[in-house]
Amino acid sequence: MAVFAIADLHLSLGTDKPMDAFPGWGNYVTRIAENWQKLVGENDTVVLGGDFSWAMNLKEAGPDFAFLHALPGKKILLKGNHDYWWNTKSKIDAYFQENGFSDMAILHNNAYAIGEIAVCGSRGWLYNAETAEDRKIVARECGRLETSIAAAKKTGKRPVVFLHYPPVYDGAECREILQVLEQNEIADCYFGHIHGAAATRKAALRAWGNVRMHLISGDFVGFAPVLVAREAESI
Repeated sequence: MAVFAIADLHLSLGTDKPMDAFPGWGNYVTRIAENWQKLVGENDTVVLGGDFSWAMNLKEAGPDFAFLHALPGKKILLKGNHDYWWNTKSKIDAYFQENGFSDMAILHNNAYAIGEIAVCGSRGWLYNAETAEDRKIVARECGRLETSIAAAKKTGKRPVVFLHYPPVYDGAECREILQVLEQNEIADCYFGHIHGAAATRKAALRAWGNVRMHLISGDFVGFAPVLVAREAESI
């Protein structure tokens, strides 16, 4: 039993917004499927760190969910900035149940104990948030992150945090999010959102204090899920 993670799949099987035209994204849907099948087993779990689909609503996202459902393992999804299909957790859960997507779950104000770790997290927000509206969103995301981490701690497992937005990038920091990680003694934080060779070089592929930072954007990791933990061994 293992936990993997990958973000920013940007699927558009039910829409017309393929990413193949962008550098490094050629044939990306096939690459996702092939890499996933090589690495992930039926008893494994993959955390998807946001921007899963370009769909505008759940119905439009159906073909993307069907693609995901056909791949091995359980899937835990959190919200990204382009997940316009996102709805309330109850509505998404009902959609999954109605369509037989029993291998999918939503990460939102909750946590999932898997092996020796507890998966928790939130979308996060911009590292350069300055406006009053930005600060309001940051406060809300911090609350959601704290709620999720608290749920993870209740399981007795080691909390591992997943965000969509990077909490640090090119010298900029989202201090509020980082303080939540620091205060809760989080050892590992996984995030996406950053794309392209020039941008990913600026991403925080290092520790911030005692928190190890991991960029898992699809194009950065070669569209292959990244191992987070396997059984009792944390990676």
